[in-house]
Amino acid sequence: MGIDPTDPRPPSRQIADELREQIVSGDLEPGQPLPSESSLVATYGTSPTTARQAVRLLKEEGLVVSERGRGVFVKKQPPTIHMGSHRFSRKTRAEGKAAFEAEIEAQGRRWGQEILELADVPAPKWVAEWFGIEPGTEVFVRRRRNWVDDEPTQIADSYYQLPTVQDTAIRTEDTGPGGSYARLEEKGHRLERFREEIAIRMPSPDETKALRLSPGIPVAELRRIAFTAEGPVEVLTSVVAGDRHVFCYEFPAPE
Repeated sequence: MGIDPTDPRPPSRQIADELREQIVSGDLEPGQPLPSESSLVATYGTSPTTARQAVRLLKEEGLVVSERGRGVFVKKQPPTIHMGSHRFSRKTRAEGKAAFEAEIEAQGRRWGQEILELADVPAPKWVAEWFGIEPGTEVFVRRRRNWVDDEPTQIADSYYQLPTVQDTAIRTEDTGPGGSYARLEEKGHRLERFREEIAIRMPSPDETKALRLSPGIPVAELRRIAFTAEGPVEVLTSVVAGDRHVFCYEFPAPE
């Protein structure tokens, strides 16, 4: 080990890259302390400032965390949540489970949901485009935060045109067995297909707080449109913690 003066990378980046390799390989395991600042100075023959910069780079990547009075430790990665397309099956709704509930319980884990808002609101432009209405037209929104094993994992907003949800439990906190999709089908809106778009980005300050994200952790922003034969019946946007989710899809190969 040591700083290579011929390497174009700054010394702090050289140190961070070597430590990252040890973390990824498992030589430094989750929960294990990172070498101390003085140890890094001695090992790499560098200054304390450079050593601190290297550790800061790893913190920004979400690989290590500081514990006051104890030091810096390799971050313990939370269990991965697998989100598969099978969660939208009619069989799941017939069993009285909503999509998120069925997915999490199938993994042997605990789930919960916190309702943040139920309201008629002006339609955002992108929502209005899917519904084929003017931006600002009133639509109904369900805003909620989902939890898995007592950790917040997702914030989600579902939008509906007002006639679609009139006189349904979708407008209440408890949508009942099978969730919102079951209520839609009870009202005659038979779901035929779903479209999902996923974008990876860094979180806003509010999202960081709501999902309790460590520095450097990105989020996946998912937009889902549920279609009947007549067109979109629900438009959803959700933001999930990037270090806790894997999206799994199966579909037939095109002819």
